[in-house]
Amino acid sequence: MAGGSPLLARPFLAVLAATLATFGGYSLLLPVLPLWVASGGAGPGLAGSVTGVFMAATVLTQLAVPALLRAIGHRAALVLAAVALGAPAALLVLTPSVWLAMPVSVVRGAGFGVLTVAGAALVSDLVPARVRGRATGIYGLALGLPQLVLLTGGVWAWARLGPSTVLLTGAVLPLVALPAMGLLPRRVGASVPEVVPPVVSPVVSDAVSDGARRSFARAAVAPWLVMLVCAASAGGVITVLPLAQPAGPAAGALFALTAAQLVGRSVSGELGDRLGLGGRVTAPALGVAALGAGVVAWGLTGAGTAAVLGGAGLVGLGFGAVQNDTLVTLFTRAGPGRSGTASSVWNTAYDTGTGLGATALSAVLGAAGAPWSFVVAALACVLALGSAPWLRPDPTGTPG
Repeated sequence: MAGGSPLLARPFLAVLAATLATFGGYSLLLPVLPLWVASGGAGPGLAGSVTGVFMAATVLTQLAVPALLRAIGHRAALVLAAVALGAPAALLVLTPSVWLAMPVSVVRGAGFGVLTVAGAALVSDLVPARVRGRATGIYGLALGLPQLVLLTGGVWAWARLGPSTVLLTGAVLPLVALPAMGLLPRRVGASVPEVVPPVVSPVVSDAVSDGARRSFARAAVAPWLVMLVCAASAGGVITVLPLAQPAGPAAGALFALTAAQLVGRSVSGELGDRLGLGGRVTAPALGVAALGAGVVAWGLTGAGTAAVLGGAGLVGLGFGAVQNDTLVTLFTRAGPGRSGTASSVWNTAYDTGTGLGATALSAVLGAAGAPWSFVVAALACVLALGSAPWLRPDPTGTPG
């Protein structure tokens, strides 16, 4: 729409619509697949590892997404990704066997890897830099709203409607995104020549100089590490809560976490654009997330459901702010025409962290009990504070 707001243009709105549907399928199944596998006899550690396998496939795929975008374009890549994320989930109704869940998780994870990188890159490329913080904040809402409704709703529906209904709904939701994807441009030129830097991937491109790759690799380390650790803490919390609590309290805690995550991500974007605080939101946000995980642990040792709900909300608030702040930092440090690179780096941190956190904290749950899982999550966020001072979003990565 010529002369109108770039945040109301049709391609940007199409990205948001497609994101709502695809992340709906992801969010619905994320907390319940470990429950499904556990119902087949798997222990907590093995059940949680289903999420770890999903995220491992996601991260490995993310490394190749810039090359995929160059080869077939954004629209075709997103269509294939939505099909891969959705259709295989229908097979899960056949059996709760971990040996079926693992290969299905690999295929679904690959589709999710393409969706996350291509979607975030499109958001950066479709809007001018002056509204990038708000655009990524709005994109965060499109990611977070399905989680708000369906992380909670999935656990609720699992207990009341049964596994088959939830699994088949999770299979269909990503396919609902296909009409919106048809409205997207076939390619967005700024993203095509990008390549993931050596710190994350061995891919090499003549279009990007060795010096530019090394410079961005150095500048990306701090936001990548912070995002990795915070995602591990939050991902572990999301996986462990349904395994550690009855369905009702677990659903309430997941709702509190995801609602607060939306607030944190939106507020972080506004602070970055309006007050120039980009890169400076992360340190206090990590402190909030650490406090929240500690409060959840306290709640599980006897303080009660209210403490678990409040702590989960603090985890979500801090995690949402870290998400937006680190993503904008990476977009700015990558510079014009390299948003796909920045998106790949950020998403590998997010999804590697989610998978590691789900696997590790589920193992802690099995070995030492639920409260210790959240103590470990809190300590991880505290340790990540050491990288927070190096997050000022300038192209050279100078500490701020």
